[in-house]
Amino acid sequence: MFESLSDRFDGIFKNLRGKGRLSEKDVDEVLREIRLALLEADVNFTVVKGLVGRIRERAVGADLHAALDPAAQVIDIVHQELIATLGGETIRITYESKPPTVILMAGLQGSGKTTTSAKLARWFKQQGRNPMLVGADLQRPAAVQQLRTLANQVDVPVFSAEDDVVASGQGDPVAVAQGCIAEAKRLGKDVVIVDTAGRLAIDAELMEQVRQISEATSPKYTFLVVDAMTGQDAVTVAENFHQALELDGVILTKLDGDARGGAALSVKEVVGKPIAFASTGEKLDDFDLFHPDRLAGRILGMGDILTLIDKAKVAFDEQEAEAAAARMLEGQFTLEDFLEQMAQVKKMGNLGSLMKMMPGMPKELRNQEIDDRELAKIEGIIHSMTLEERRDPKIIDGSRKLRISKGAGVDVTTVNALLKQFGEMQKMMKGMGAGMLGRGRKGKKGKKGGGGRTTPKGGAPKFTLPPSATSGAKPEFKLPGL
Repeated sequence: MFESLSDRFDGIFKNLRGKGRLSEKDVDEVLREIRLALLEADVNFTVVKGLVGRIRERAVGADLHAALDPAAQVIDIVHQELIATLGGETIRITYESKPPTVILMAGLQGSGKTTTSAKLARWFKQQGRNPMLVGADLQRPAAVQQLRTLANQVDVPVFSAEDDVVASGQGDPVAVAQGCIAEAKRLGKDVVIVDTAGRLAIDAELMEQVRQISEATSPKYTFLVVDAMTGQDAVTVAENFHQALELDGVILTKLDGDARGGAALSVKEVVGKPIAFASTGEKLDDFDLFHPDRLAGRILGMGDILTLIDKAKVAFDEQEAEAAAARMLEGQFTLEDFLEQMAQVKKMGNLGSLMKMMPGMPKELRNQEIDDRELAKIEGIIHSMTLEERRDPKIIDGSRKLRISKGAGVDVTTVNALLKQFGEMQKMMKGMGAGMLGRGRKGKKGKKGGGGRTTPKGGAPKFTLPPSATSGAKPEFKLPGL
């Protein structure tokens, strides 16, 4: 979503680098470019004016440290002010002393409210909670069925009206809301997420219904779900809902879309309430707390190593990673191990999005579109091998390569390239392991083992992605974890 804005900032700061001293004129020129970049990104005009004013006050009014690069100091000021504009700190979710904690979900039709309710339930389960979903959108019978389908995927119960009442589209959502608290207590659920009805536009009936549901459930948090793709309209919707409901936060959906990102940068200052969560994809696990500092870093091309680490913690088993790293350094890492490692990397998400999170990634590589289908080809080749072939690729002769290529739907050249790269990686890792073990044995002549761990914690092999995996890209990448 923020690619074009990131590119603009990259160009702005590139002109600053190398200057020994920044004059007031230089700062004004930078601010003019920042102002234009933000307005083009559909950021609210008032927000842009305030942000640029604060940056100017800090950049011109304060003495820049003589020992530091002036451009770096201006970038740091912009970074800090972007964080403040996005909300400053990540929201901290607290719970009622007497369960359940009620979360009320509001929003217009089409904003992704029902899917987001299920994503939120999954998030609470990850925090060790026992959530329950409530289908209070009885005007659209498919909404309750959709909620039940999604709830099954995250193994969370759904409370709603009887099936015939839901099918009629004439049920009373307030009555459902009144009954959900008792049901949650009966089932021992400590978090209740109420999915309410939406409209194509804000009207008095919608607001009155949501207000009555709020009175019936006394929610600890009222979250407004807004589509980040709607830009300035998302901020207007948030303002109107906040006047009627007293919101506690906003949940942005479709933050992975190709809109310009103005909603994310505007909503906190205009509405006065933070972005609590963000949805970055269609899958139920593409959802997490909104981190202003991380998004500000990504906008300025600094990467997002913390989110990358969080994803890795979820995807990788630490003991398995330790064992795989040890086998690599001993020269025993097989294609079977490689297949397992690749599956874990895929759990972290789209490879293109992971590349964007890596700090220091050049703009040309950061913006490359990586085709995940190339990984599927590699998986297909390895799956077409027998267990014996995966464990000892040296036995793969010409006839075996032909069989493997036919099974994977690729040509023999592709199979040869994979085997060659894997063989080179094995040699390199074995050489590194021998060197490390040799250092460990120094002074212990005739004894095996070096004492102490020689394997880097969480170590992983590197593998070159085929050039065809990038859209028209010539450079080759080294993918971490592969």
